[in-house]
Amino acid sequence: MFAIFWLPLRILSKNYMERKNRNHAFDLLCGVCIVRMLVLHIMTFCGHAQDAWWQQVMAWTYYFMCFFFFKSGYFNRSVGGPTGAYLKGKTLRLLVPYLVAGLIGDAVYFSLMPFLIQRYHHPVEPLSWSHIWEEGQFYGNGPVWFLCTFYFTYVGVHFIEKVRHLRYAFFLFPAVSWWLSTLGNPLWLGLDNLFMGFFCFYLGHFWHRLTVLLGRRRTFALSVLLLGCFCMVNAWSDIYYAMSSNTFRGQLPLLVAGMSCALCGLTGLLMALEVPRVPVIDFIGRHSMVYFISHYPILYIYKFVHLSFGRSIYGRYDDVILLIPIVFIICTWLVPYVERVPWLSGRWNNMSAPCQKTPLSTLPS
Repeated sequence: MFAIFWLPLRILSKNYMERKNRNHAFDLLCGVCIVRMLVLHIMTFCGHAQDAWWQQVMAWTYYFMCFFFFKSGYFNRSVGGPTGAYLKGKTLRLLVPYLVAGLIGDAVYFSLMPFLIQRYHHPVEPLSWSHIWEEGQFYGNGPVWFLCTFYFTYVGVHFIEKVRHLRYAFFLFPAVSWWLSTLGNPLWLGLDNLFMGFFCFYLGHFWHRLTVLLGRRRTFALSVLLLGCFCMVNAWSDIYYAMSSNTFRGQLPLLVAGMSCALCGLTGLLMALEVPRVPVIDFIGRHSMVYFISHYPILYIYKFVHLSFGRSIYGRYDDVILLIPIVFIICTWLVPYVERVPWLSGRWNNMSAPCQKTPLSTLPS
């Protein structure tokens, strides 16, 4: 029994004693993105996703999901090499956790469904298996679509790199995703957003190269300018992009410009400022995979258990207030246990943490 609580405390203390020469900018942004995602799903479960104040939060953070693709492009140096070995590595790292986490979500969902059918005499949500191959989602763990898109983004980038100079056409990729959205997003597995993934990946790649050339001071100045441009564009234009459903709102050029300014501006500013470690957010960012694959089944357990007793959580803020600490505490407790299971965490052969280390020398003075 003691070991159940000792292992999480050990990993927390290990993170607290980490090396001081780490730049925590990307850990911080990873953590903030995960917090926003979890709160969004809690608000959705409780029927408050359309509240005016939350819609404002979403309007200023719509690019957060794209950040993970941007981060991968910023750091990644291994998209080439033999295709067979590359695909095997990415399959183990992303596709296997996608399938396993999805099946766990299905197991949670359908193990609780009989209690609801017994009480209400019908499923409380519409059931259609087609959503798995059409949207890449699973019952009980819908957000795993991200791992599927992430996997095929890496695969696509690998082959893009084999065509000389094709990477320099990355700024055209959003138009392909937009065009697919006008056709009703016809691609299976929800891969209509794949070209936005390509765009964000290469945006991060080229932004890294530019910041190295500019140095810390000039990167700081440019980042402030870019964030100012984003604020003006976002305040004066009704633009929005939902990556999960590949839906666009507003003019595409303004959307792409605003997203690019926000992603580059935020990362450049925080990297140049050498932000200090923010313990809780930093921990969430470094272990984002666990929070990502674990939170949705927890939400379904909470929702279905309440429904089985005849109590709906829809439209209730008291459940929002309860769920936020419950979900974060359980996910934090699960971190060391999930990360020891490679087919769930993707950490085969003691792979590195999701948010890679970034020395301060990345941005020369």
